[in-house]
Amino acid sequence: MNPLKPRSSEMTDGPSRAGARSMLKSIGYTDSDLAKPIIGVANMWIETMPCNYNHREMAQYVKEGIRAAGGTPMEINTISVSDGVSMGTEGMKGSLISREVIVDSIEVAARGHSFDGLVILVACDKTIPAGAMALARLNIPGLTFYTGSILPGLHNGKKVTVQDVYEAVGAHAAGKISEDDLRALENVACPGAGACGGQFTANTMAMALEFLGISPAGLSASPAVGKEKKDDARKAGELAVNLLKNGILPRDVMTREAFDNAIACVAATGGSTNAALHIIAIAREAGVSLSIDEFDAVMARTPILASLKPGGEFVAQDLHEAGGYGVIAKELLAAELAHPSVRNVDGRSLTQVAESTVVSPEQKVVVSASNPIKNWGGLAILRGNLSPDGSVVKLAGHERLTHKGPAKVFDSEKDAFIAVQSGQIVSGDVVVIRYEGPAGGPGMQEMLGVTAALVGRGMDEEVALITDGRFSGATHGFTVGHIAPEAFRGGPIALLKDGDSILIDVENRRLDVELSDGDLAKRLSEWKQPEPRYKTGVMAKYAKTVSSPSDGAITSPGLEGSIW
Repeated sequence: MNPLKPRSSEMTDGPSRAGARSMLKSIGYTDSDLAKPIIGVANMWIETMPCNYNHREMAQYVKEGIRAAGGTPMEINTISVSDGVSMGTEGMKGSLISREVIVDSIEVAARGHSFDGLVILVACDKTIPAGAMALARLNIPGLTFYTGSILPGLHNGKKVTVQDVYEAVGAHAAGKISEDDLRALENVACPGAGACGGQFTANTMAMALEFLGISPAGLSASPAVGKEKKDDARKAGELAVNLLKNGILPRDVMTREAFDNAIACVAATGGSTNAALHIIAIAREAGVSLSIDEFDAVMARTPILASLKPGGEFVAQDLHEAGGYGVIAKELLAAELAHPSVRNVDGRSLTQVAESTVVSPEQKVVVSASNPIKNWGGLAILRGNLSPDGSVVKLAGHERLTHKGPAKVFDSEKDAFIAVQSGQIVSGDVVVIRYEGPAGGPGMQEMLGVTAALVGRGMDEEVALITDGRFSGATHGFTVGHIAPEAFRGGPIALLKDGDSILIDVENRRLDVELSDGDLAKRLSEWKQPEPRYKTGVMAKYAKTVSSPSDGAITSPGLEGSIW
């Protein structure tokens, strides 16, 4: 048996496999092709968004790299759901569910076709953690390759992203801009292929996977369009074959220290709250112990060093031109806030990656750790009588650490959005959106429509929002999400009534309602679980099997060791 075909030889070798070879030859594979290791190339091309729109093209360059390194590529594809397109609709509930579908489908295809290795092309929000989760679960040689961020649009001489469009929707509803102004912005904000251009969920997770080591260092920050990305794709293909030759597995790379580094880069860039969900989910699949409290500890010691949208000034292209993710690595290592010896799939340590980074002398995106933008990371974990199992608060882009106010309670994101647009929310309120958790939604949809509407109306500094759902990476303002236990499973958020006094206290890591234990117990005794919103199909199956947000909202048990 060819030692580089530890799995595919079962599919391709010997007289008994003549039928399989005959079918593969019918679509162009030769005996020479089938004698080489088979490397799966998974992409998520879909004609519903710009994020993954270059996947089919990039897959061709990845396959060129695989062939050049002595492997035979076999391309497979799976689905994706665009958060940006589906935001505010029933379709948004499919977004987080798509992460589990993607992981499962890659696993089934890889197992079903005995792949020796994998390159997983990722871009849109859920595809990125899904790619890492699939590699961790399968534990065969492979890597993720981020196909790049969209370039910023240009409107009235200013760089803009889809975040600006969502916030303009709120401004239009408040009468601050005309419909023609809104349409003019809409027409230029997204100029081509690529994932959303701020430090939203896609770019947050793309960076996290480089620091985790499962995505090749230096290949993610380049934009989705242009020759540079094609060359990066070829390098990713070559590297996958080399991982197989050297016997390097995903779990060799995704160590406990590597997860700390991934969290640190999220903290340093004011990244998306979704990182808390996804990084813990990846750790579960990798068999690495990681709790939300350990996540919070890394966040608390890591300052914000990069001024990136939505909380800062710059976009992904600016960070690339500054020198890429290695600029962040340099500052974290200089401040002893990252583990220097953690290895990337390209074989280099984080120190070596940082040392090879060429920093633009004119860059203003990243500051020194000695003079940070903020002394603590962009997220924090809160507990309290409203979130005994934990919740996530976003700290980047505003200065508030406390808020106390009366609850305005809504049992769906849609109802809350209508209330904001119609002027029902007033200064001091705490907007409560519940029954939108993983099981209750189902699917834990994002609240960008509501949060952007509040920003557009100029209320983001006057109110707070809490939910058992989650937030877009483009969200900013004083927002708390991922509240666990969720309302559908009897969490305290289900017991709130309009006017209840809610206190958010970040310094003390508390989220509380000013009710006694007795009051809460009495309300719980009177509470009845609502009927599931879906009683059949994938939504119902997901709702029955999904774990708590504090455990990554996963549907897999997170097996120890290799499946093979």
